[in-house]
Amino acid sequence: MTRVWQWNRPVTVREVLDDLRTERDIAYTTVMTVLDKLHRKGWLRREQAGRAYRYEAVSSREAYTAALMNEAWATSDNPAAALVHFFGMMSPEQREALRDALRVVPEQVDGSGDTGETSEPPTR
Repeated sequence: MTRVWQWNRPVTVREVLDDLRTERDIAYTTVMTVLDKLHRKGWLRREQAGRAYRYEAVSSREAYTAALMNEAWATSDNPAAALVHFFGMMSPEQREALRDALRVVPEQVDGSGDTGETSEPPTR
């Protein structure tokens, strides 16, 4: 997913393969299989481009991270305690970033927080 997010546009298996090969030797079929699995799990969408597919992330890395955090919050038996533990793990810089974010985000009347991006993390 990191490679697809880095490109910030639809990518082919060959493009991801060439990018990965700058760091390690990897087979075309391995990259193709991973991208296909990510597509089937709902993390990527794909469109036919000639004989190949172009893959694109369903949501931004930030939106996906937020959805995972929301899922953890929503499934906790004690959301307040989970938040206390989470905040306790943050660095001072992260806590300051959180304060800044809370000042930027407008209060939602319905609490939806809708940003127009996928609100549910893809299934695993």
